[in-house]
Amino acid sequence: MIPLFRPSYTEEEIKLVSEAIKSHWWGCGPQVKKFEEEFRNYIGSKYAVALNSCTAALHLAGKVLNLTPKAEVITTPITFVSTTYLALYNNLKVVFADVEEDTLNIDPSDIEKKITENTKVIVPVHYGGHCCDMDAIRKIAEENNLFVVEDAAHAMGSLYKGKKAGTLGDIGCFSFQAVKNLATGDGGMIATNSKEFADKIKKLRWLGINRETFDRTERDVYSWEYAIDEVGYKYQMTDILASIGRIQLKRLEEMNKKRRELTRIYNEAFENVEWIETPVEKNYTYSSNHNYVIKVEKNRDKLIDYLKSKEITAGVHYLPLYKHPVLKTKKVNCPVAERVWKRILTLPLFPDMTMEEINYIIKTVKKFGGE
Repeated sequence: MIPLFRPSYTEEEIKLVSEAIKSHWWGCGPQVKKFEEEFRNYIGSKYAVALNSCTAALHLAGKVLNLTPKAEVITTPITFVSTTYLALYNNLKVVFADVEEDTLNIDPSDIEKKITENTKVIVPVHYGGHCCDMDAIRKIAEENNLFVVEDAAHAMGSLYKGKKAGTLGDIGCFSFQAVKNLATGDGGMIATNSKEFADKIKKLRWLGINRETFDRTERDVYSWEYAIDEVGYKYQMTDILASIGRIQLKRLEEMNKKRRELTRIYNEAFENVEWIETPVEKNYTYSSNHNYVIKVEKNRDKLIDYLKSKEITAGVHYLPLYKHPVLKTKKVNCPVAERVWKRILTLPLFPDMTMEEINYIIKTVKKFGGE
């Protein structure tokens, strides 16, 4: 069975993980610190804080904004549920804005329509690695005194007008889950230019303790001496995961280049297939191509079943979040999302995909349509 995603690794990842294991420092230690520094230098932010998931990153991003329970957070319904946990974990209200039909990203014009006196945050999601229209979103945020927290889970290495995704708002949240462009099995990172936010997040990620274990062990202070002045969480990254992340970061551009080449092959193969609409890339973005999503005119679910019968995995990213019981509300007005989600289909895409695999997928998809 050809999977939707498959992590890519080399002997370098294995070697550094082995060194981390042999060092006997398995918690949040020197490898995490090096990973944070290398990550910060790569994306161009002043601060980077490693966490155990992007969900944790989104939670803490919302936490440090220090908002009241009446505050509203505007985001897209075409995303993974973790995006909304920035709001839900912090007792805030989720408001859905509609998406652009071509990019599936949040539509700035609909953001403006959804703003109320209680709106405090916009959370754009760079769907599939294609950056949102961040100039328009930041303009709206500035005019309405709103925070912008980027969900860059899909966008590791993506560019918006030459600048890295995740550095275009107040806080950027990244995912290193097993299927992501930079994969550590699980993990996340927060990027920000705010020292206040970074210091607060570092404390919150380790149970509210004001001195990290590694610092207390390596420096000339008693290892037991610390203070806890607020409730925190167990959100630290481990050195073992950071070891994988450091090598993955070195390989990221190479892996993203392969994803873009595979996307080009898909697009050219489907260009003249009338019942398939291929993904777009606007001139303001350079996509990481986290996934490959086509739109089909009809029989989407039958195509998924057909591909499965031919040992090819296909999926849907995503069922609109307002359709899940936890987020169900009668006040949602997202006609484009409601229409387009029924047509979207995700095909396999990963750096180590072979030409034999992609050609077989293309041939099988075309055969379904009688090509």
